[in-house]
Amino acid sequence: MNLNQLLSEATTRLDAAALSYGHGTTNARDEAAWLVLWSLGLPLDTDIDADPSPLEAAAVDRALALVQRRIDTREPAAYLTGEAWLQGVPFHIDRRSIVPRSFIAELIADGSIDPWLSDRTQQVLDLCTGNGSLAVLAAMAWPDITVCGADLSPDALAVARLNVERHGLQDRITLVASDGLTACPGPWDLILCNPPYVNARSMAALPAEYRAEPELALAGGEDGMDFIRRLLADAPACLSPEGVLVLEIGNEREHFERAFPDLDVVWLPVSAGDDQVLLITREALTA
Repeated sequence: MNLNQLLSEATTRLDAAALSYGHGTTNARDEAAWLVLWSLGLPLDTDIDADPSPLEAAAVDRALALVQRRIDTREPAAYLTGEAWLQGVPFHIDRRSIVPRSFIAELIADGSIDPWLSDRTQQVLDLCTGNGSLAVLAAMAWPDITVCGADLSPDALAVARLNVERHGLQDRITLVASDGLTACPGPWDLILCNPPYVNARSMAALPAEYRAEPELALAGGEDGMDFIRRLLADAPACLSPEGVLVLEIGNEREHFERAFPDLDVVWLPVSAGDDQVLLITREALTA
């Protein structure tokens, strides 16, 4: 069996298992490529068709065993490989933290947030930092700023510390244990936040892959807005006069607008649509 044939076999097995995706891939073919290439120690951008020579039987068995583990455990592939990628940047990940997939990463990379920043933008907070990926991407994108990554979970902060060190950003990123903004008074010029926002009905229907993640990072209460209500109430006192909050709410726009009907927000388009991430100025929060 060569690499192309192995990938086809792995894809067939994943397809037949009716798994759920969304932790770095969206379909069985991409998931199979990730698992197979990782198990073989090959880069994820390897040309599958470049080498038609047969693989060693032990390598094939190792790859298919990992695919079977994905099927049997229903855990995200990132937990099985110990690595996730966001905007082309690798991050360590394990079961202590949610798998990084925030659409805010797109906005950092493509410069969509930049028009709301200035040369006075110095202090950035990544609230609910999880494994620290957004904090790392922010530090990479804006070399003149300092970043604080905050999370309620000591386990998540331990994973974030591994990623800060992995990318050599210890001098520019600090990590803080904080319940919301309680230990992060600021003032912050920019707050990035991908909070727990999944409403109770959606939480009850989550597939096994999502239930494998820490519930603390997902569950947002009955309408998904529990954490966000506290955040928007506390944020004005923690933002600088020209500060802005970039907030991810996933598929909860209806619940968000019902909870905050008079709030003036800017919706920032991402690959998943125009209603996943929003920006709020301090001025709008205090209006």
